[in-house]
Amino acid sequence: MRISIDAQRCEGHGRCWDNAPGLVDDDDAGRGVVKGDGVVPPELEDQARSAAKACPEQAVVLSD
Repeated sequence: MRISIDAQRCEGHGRCWDNAPGLVDDDDAGRGVVKGDGVVPPELEDQARSAAKACPEQAVVLSD
């Protein structure tokens, strides 16, 4: 699984890094950014799904 954030959609609500602190951080503008290369370790897959579900703009994208 991979996680990414669509910067065009992100409005900086912070739900992604609240739900997936092991995968997402915020940048200087308060928008979500993926930590590392976006590969989600198996033990953090629940965090990734939670972040995607919580994003009101659907900016958090999960892929295989």
